[in-house]
Amino acid sequence: MSNLASNAKRVFLSAEWRDLVMLNYGVEPGLLNAYVPPGTSLDSFNGRTYVSLVGFRFCHTKLLGYLPVPFHTNFDEVNLRFYVRRREGGEDRRGVVFVAEVVPRRAIAAAARLLYGEKYQYHPMKHHIDVQTSERTMDYQWQIVEHWCKLSATTTGWA
Repeated sequence: MSNLASNAKRVFLSAEWRDLVMLNYGVEPGLLNAYVPPGTSLDSFNGRTYVSLVGFRFCHTKLLGYLPVPFHTNFDEVNLRFYVRRREGGEDRRGVVFVAEVVPRRAIAAAARLLYGEKYQYHPMKHHIDVQTSERTMDYQWQIVEHWCKLSATTTGWA
């Protein structure tokens, strides 16, 4: 069996990420120690440890690479993550650790928690994407109890 055919059989989920917003914050490393998986260590960039708040739209999502699930093919996600590394052989391997992942569909959150141990949570969500000639605004919101949280960014200079 060719390597390509072998990889195709292993696809569990395929999707496009659209309208991504990523805000990075330098933090004290001690804030993350309790979340660092065994066998890894915190990664850094220029001596600083970062967490990222990321919002985006999952689009054209399919199970096994070809099977769309009704009402679950397009949805928002916001996640809080940080970065780790581990030595394997003679090289550093880098990875991402999710502190929280928020989606607007209960089934997605439940399946990710049960099948993969991911830290997905269900919360009502909404987004607004505004594209002007030279400006783009991406706005993601999620509701916790009665409070709406918001992640938003505006870019300029698009032609």
